[in-house]
Order: sequence, then C-alpha cells, then structure tokens
Amino acid sequence: MNPQKTIRIVFFSDTHLGFDYPIRPKVKRRRRGQDFFDNYHRVLEFTSDSKADLLIHGGDLFFRSRVPQKIIDLAYEPLIEFMGNGIPVFLIPGNHEHSNLPPSLFLNHQDIHVFERAMTVTVERNGARISVSGFPFHRENIRDRFHTILDATEWNRNSADIRLLCFHQAIEGAQVGPRNFTFRRGMDVIQKIQLPTDIHAILVGHIHRQQILWMNDGHKKNKIPIIHSGSTERTSFAEKGEHKGFFDIQFGRLSDNRWRIEGLRFIELPARPMVDLHLPKTLKTSEVTSFLQNHISRFQQNAIVRLTGDRDLEKDIRNMMTGKFLRDIVPETMNIQFGSGFNARKKETQSREKG
Repeated sequence: MNPQKTIRIVFFSDTHLGFDYPIRPKVKRRRRGQDFFDNYHRVLEFTSDSKADLLIHGGDLFFRSRVPQKIIDLAYEPLIEFMGNGIPVFLIPGNHEHSNLPPSLFLNHQDIHVFERAMTVTVERNGARISVSGFPFHRENIRDRFHTILDATEWNRNSADIRLLCFHQAIEGAQVGPRNFTFRRGMDVIQKIQLPTDIHAILVGHIHRQQILWMNDGHKKNKIPIIHSGSTERTSFAEKGEHKGFFDIQFGRLSDNRWRIEGLRFIELPARPMVDLHLPKTLKTSEVTSFLQNHISRFQQNAIVRLTGDRDLEKDIRNMMTGKFLRDIVPETMNIQFGSGFNARKKETQSREKG
C-alpha cells in the first residue's frame, strides 16, 4: 500500500507514572516505579521509530493528582524530546489526575494537545484531515450528561477524513478483573447507544484490561471499534493474568477517498510476573524461613510476590513478617507485598491482646 495512503496512530493509556516511585526512599529496596516509566519510554520509542502520524494517551498519565515536581519532569521531559519527530501528541486527563494534568511549561509545545475541556483538535497528516475529539474525566453521572459533553466537543462541526473520539470513562460491555465484571447500566457507565456512529474509532482509557468492543450500524464493513488499550503495567493483583501494551492503529484510503481502519495491532509490553505465596495455618514459627526460601526459589527472579495467610495463622508468624525480615530472604530483584487483610488481622490480634 502506498505510504501516502495510510495513517498510523499509536494509542496507549493508564501509564500511572509515579506509582511506587518515592523521591527520597527511607529503605533501600526494589521499587516498581521504574517499570512504569520504562514502558512509557518504550511506547514513545516505538512511535518515533515507526514514524506514526499521531500519539494519543487515554488518561491517567500520572498515578494521582498531586505528584512531586520530579515525577512531573520525568513524565514531560521525554515528550519534549519526542516532539522533535513532529508527531502531534494528544493527552486526556483521567480520574487519578482529578481531570487536570499537573501544569508545566513543557505542555506549551504547539504539538501537545491537552483536553482540559471538551473540544476537538484537527491536524493534517499524509494528506488526511484527522479530528480528535475528547474531554477530561467526568466523575458525576456521565450517563445522563454524556450527550451534553459530546456536543460541547463540536466533534462534527468541521470537515475531516478521519474522526476519532477519545475519553477516560467506563463503557457498557467493558470487562475488568479476574471474575470478568462487566459494566452495564450504572450512572458512571456510557451506553453504546449514546455513542456517535459517524466516526471511525472510539479510543477509551480507564479500563485496565485491553479489549475491543464493537458498534455496528447494520453493515459489517462499517463496524466501529471501541478500543481499550488497557494500562501499560499491572497496577494490582487483579490484573496479574492480563497482557499489557498499546495499540498500533492503521487507516487506509479507499479508491473513493474515504478512509477506514485497515489494521488493529496490540503490541505487548514487558510485565513482571505476579505470584501469590500463601502461609497455611499449620505452619510453625521454626519453619517460616525455610518455607519462604523454598517457595521463593521457584519463582522467577523478577517476580512480584503477594503474601497471604490463613485467618488462624499463628500470631507470632504474623509478627515475624517485618520488612527487614523479608528483605533478608527475598532477592533484591523481587518485590513483596502483603495481601488484603494480612496486616489488618495482625493488628486485630494485637488489639485483642491489649484489651
């Protein structure tokens, strides 16, 4: 295919930069924060090397709304270097950022477009007019407010060869978690029937599992993809079985000059394995060290280990599970954390003893 008749867009989301990245750590141990930045850089490098036409981020660039200046600079500085490629960048503020990206002079670049409000940006690339419409995350009743917000983008007011809609919300039919929870009809869920059909693709952040839903106006060839790129790293054990990455989307121009999607390629990024290590109630204090060593030796050396325990686990064993004790056993290449309730039961036991 003639390269002048193709448009390529890289779409990624939920990078959560700053997650587990303390600026002045009190304890020297491996942190997960660099993993998130590494995958962020990999997406930028791929986009640059492949000479894509647009780069779109679907929200939650950062892991929370207030982040240290160093984290802000670590996130924005690579974008300025990236801008040397002449590839426009589009950023949707997500819920973790409270719908506003941290301000910075870096964002003043003419080719960086931040959707601080509902709006549409149109650019010309390789002979095509591409409009990207979007809005920041809305927390309250997006279902009933969606049409008003969509109209405010003025998504269909200007001529365009390729129309894209991008936001950071839950959509009917999207699934998350190990039990495949499916979003249905809550007030925080956009219904498929509310979405515009005179559009080429809908790019969605917020949902951490990569997946593609479809809208169909009755003709198979006109199916419209609702693309969730998912997060670029595993943020919790609920995602431990999920593949992480981003989408490379290719549009082709037909003989009548109309454009349509010719390719949807999910490109996987490295994600460290997550494993559970359960302490049974039959475990004795004298066996703890050897038990941990034997099991940990079977895990991949870069694993993220979650420690869980039976409710009736000996209180002395729970009290043994200090950071220092575990760091002496677990290789520096691993991360270890406690499962939900492990420390709560430890405090519960201590409280009962004091009472």
